Amino acid sequence: MNPVVEAADNTNFILRAFHEGGPIMIIIAIFAVMTVFLVIERFLKLREISVDKKEFTDQIYRLVVSGDLRGAVSFCDSRPSPLTNTVKAGLIQAMNKRPDEEIQVAMDAAVLREMPKVEGATSFLAVFGNVAVLAGLLGTIMGMISSFRSVASADNATKAAELSKGISHALNCTAFGLLVAILAIVAYGVFQHVIQKRENEIIETSMTLLNLVVANREKVRE
Repeated sequence: MNPVVEAADNTNFILRAFHEGGPIMIIIAIFAVMTVFLVIERFLKLREISVDKKEFTDQIYRLVVSGDLRGAVSFCDSRPSPLTNTVKAGLIQAMNKRPDEEIQVAMDAAVLREMPKVEGATSFLAVFGNVAVLAGLLGTIMGMISSFRSVASADNATKAAELSKGISHALNCTAFGLLVAILAIVAYGVFQHVIQKRENEIIETSMTLLNLVVANREKVRE
């Protein structure tokens, strides 16, 4: 089949299914648009705040070991992100010669402050997925009710055709609701994995930094 014709058939199928699905399809379409928007927004945001952990830590650790905490803070300022902001919070306390406990508290507070930036509205993807499924089921139930009403008033010769047509129409809501739900839930799982990885990197780096600062306090420059 000609690819253009095939694409046109697929488009017509989607439009026909959307039309046959009834008003509930509008709700599913709204959640589909919000899901796609949130997936794109989260992808761009996570890429924007990402930092090459190895390159960053190698440079920071080198500066800390040499006692150049001011240089380390400036290096963090040059590439703001949740990881660098957390490290910077600890470096400032170390530069001010604060106790180890205060350095750790400053970094812990920074983690609590920065993680919402990483997580964003990711949790809404799970909500969108669940609502899309429920909306699809609601559309199917409403379609089945309408179908049975039509069958009840139809003559015997057309009852089977009317019932088959009604069931086909009703299942469009379930199909499209599941498609939106699959996209939302898969994206949610992927983003949760990335977020957890970022959080682990921040915590691991802050702990290593604290140990380095403690071991090299005598080298800190005024």
